[in-house]
Amino acid sequence: MTQSVATSAHKIPFGQKVAFGLGMLANQMFPAALGIFMVVLVQDLGFPAWMWGVLFFLPRVFDSVTDPIMGFISDNTRSTWGRRKQYVLIGAIVMGISFIAMWQLHRENGVAYNFIYFLCWSLVFYTGLTLFSIPYVAMGYEMSDDFHERTSIMAVAQWIGQWAWVIAPWFWVVMYDPGWFENADTATRTLSVGVGIVCMLLAMVPALFLPSRSTKNDTHLIPLNWANVGGGMREIVSGFKDALSIKPFRKLCFSTFLIFNAFNTVAAFSFFIVVYHLFQGNAPAAGIWPTLFGSIGALITTFAVIPTVAWMSRKMGKKNAFMLSQGISLVGYVLLWFLMIPGKPYMFMFALPFFSFGIGGLFTLMMSMTADVCDLDELATGKRREGIFGAIYWWMVKFGFAIAGLLSGAIMSWVAFSPGAAVQPEGAVDGLRLFYSGVPIFGTLLAMWIMRDYDLDEARATEVHAELTRRKRRAAVTSSQGSGVRPWLEEHGLHLPTMPGAPLSSKTAAQISGLYAEQLHNGVYGLCFSAYTEGQGVGDTLLEHNIRRRMELVAPHTRWVRSFACTEGHELIPGLARVKGLKTMAGAWISQDRARNEREIEALVALAQQGLVNIAVVGNEVLLREELPEAELLTYIRRVRAAVPQDVPVGCVDAYYQFLERPALTAACDVLLPNCYPFWEGVDITMAPQYLRRMVGLVQAAGGDKRVIVTETGWPGNGQAVASAVPSADNAMRYFVEVQQWARSEGVKLFYFSSFDEPWKLRQEGELGAQWGLWDKDERPKYGV
Repeated sequence: MTQSVATSAHKIPFGQKVAFGLGMLANQMFPAALGIFMVVLVQDLGFPAWMWGVLFFLPRVFDSVTDPIMGFISDNTRSTWGRRKQYVLIGAIVMGISFIAMWQLHRENGVAYNFIYFLCWSLVFYTGLTLFSIPYVAMGYEMSDDFHERTSIMAVAQWIGQWAWVIAPWFWVVMYDPGWFENADTATRTLSVGVGIVCMLLAMVPALFLPSRSTKNDTHLIPLNWANVGGGMREIVSGFKDALSIKPFRKLCFSTFLIFNAFNTVAAFSFFIVVYHLFQGNAPAAGIWPTLFGSIGALITTFAVIPTVAWMSRKMGKKNAFMLSQGISLVGYVLLWFLMIPGKPYMFMFALPFFSFGIGGLFTLMMSMTADVCDLDELATGKRREGIFGAIYWWMVKFGFAIAGLLSGAIMSWVAFSPGAAVQPEGAVDGLRLFYSGVPIFGTLLAMWIMRDYDLDEARATEVHAELTRRKRRAAVTSSQGSGVRPWLEEHGLHLPTMPGAPLSSKTAAQISGLYAEQLHNGVYGLCFSAYTEGQGVGDTLLEHNIRRRMELVAPHTRWVRSFACTEGHELIPGLARVKGLKTMAGAWISQDRARNEREIEALVALAQQGLVNIAVVGNEVLLREELPEAELLTYIRRVRAAVPQDVPVGCVDAYYQFLERPALTAACDVLLPNCYPFWEGVDITMAPQYLRRMVGLVQAAGGDKRVIVTETGWPGNGQAVASAVPSADNAMRYFVEVQQWARSEGVKLFYFSSFDEPWKLRQEGELGAQWGLWDKDERPKYGV
């Protein structure tokens, strides 16, 4: 209920990453080969530019329409093999067969026949691509819930997939070398067989070797009957609306659309520019230079760009890595204008390392970022929709690709360029060159402007993941609840004793409000100090004057305050509390970020050595969210115990049952610090105080002679109910009063959560997460007035 946490270190075996990556090789080899072979249609088979544009446009529009449907089907498939694998396997077969058939074109059949034949088989091929790619991409999103591991998965996949772009350009050499084939269309008929079979086998690998969970009995999925598929169309439309209403996802889609499709609008021009600008239209003289342009660029992407971008992402975050990689690509596009020098074809090689950062960095980052957005969507809707999000994202890519195909033809017509002609009109080649650099520069700059305020960074992503983890744990607790059944206690044979009666049941709302005001006026033992003001959140530095103002408000009502971190301004809290005569339970925020852990521990020790810490806390719910192994956390606790003054007790805050299940944790702590929330276990307000009493009693029994201090308990004033626990102002006041009365009567030391509402949690936890304060976000008392 406090700060963000890092995601669990769910490492994926390297072999599984490779299996996923081999599917990416097929996913990229098909379009790479398609792009190379497409030149034959205009260069050798005589298709006019408008036909070329139509063949780029119509199949991809068809593909973009079927993608969301496939996403819905994939997300809701119930089977022993899970939701995705069977579609990946079938799609691989359809793609392989149709790709081979598509390129069986013969000159003697004429342009019109070949055009219709190619178009029909294209539609079959893109159906197979949809069957394969949408579930395949969703499998990648599902492989890990770790922020950086997702980037690692996509980096490995992109690294393997990039070999398609290394290999494919060499088809040009084979196609136009008379020693291999008599003409290029004969070459494509033969090469397509090898490409189709090999890529079909590669595309099967994820289906055969990636693990999956059976969904045969998953009642959360929508049954795939005709009625529901019809309703699914409405779900798809709703999914589009929901997905594009998520600002980070909208930015990912639009920026990818601009960069990828600006590039693809002019990608085919590289062949024509090399042949007609560098070699004055002499294709045999151009030799392998068109091939080297694509192949060397892909090699640079494979061995330099993807590892560099993955490294940048870990060091500076995904957004900053995106901005830097695209900025580097702009340099490459500019250099390509100046370094395409007739007679010196080798000069363009100097632009390729810069140029390659554009597309090479794009999908390594964007696919990882889309997986983060899927978590955000689940938090908001409760649905896990990797298929829909993958479909929508790739719909934007493919629809844009279709537009790019039309624009390619339109640009060639506009500059009067004629593919296959021995001599081009004056200015036609320079026109292609101008668009070749200008269109990607414009698209990239606009995409960078869109991404300038992208805010789904690591801190926010880990907050989202932490809340999803909490929800799943709460669901496990509450799903089996019947009337009066308490799952955790039931599981361990620890039933609640008979209720003595709810003391405030007969009170009116006005009477409870009065009791609340009186109780708050009399003061509490401790308050969890909410430090972030409106507009601030995790990662922002706290301002001293804001802490001081809030401390002034809470000081008359408490003897202790609890802080949750010791860096980014939180280190000011103990000193300002001491000025107001308050004691401090100061916490070092511990997470998967080991570097930050060191800074937090050093700061906590320094504060304790200055005499500003009364109880030192190492970590908050670290074990609950499986951020670190228990042994590593215990090492941190021992380090702090050895470094702080002997009169400062050291402990670790976690869910109450962690102290019952982990005797080593209980033994390592000087004082036991459980978080106890009857609300999150779905307890009715009439039973909640007794349930809290039972929680605390269990921890006291586990600790023996050790002190027990409840570090968090509370009740939200608004939001969504959890089983029988209903948020409301009356219930929040009632819980506060009854808990404080019980704590006073039995001498229990207790920190109430929380002092102020926390609007920064709206994005991660919805309204419920932001409504636990005794004061609102504007620092006004919420209850009892």
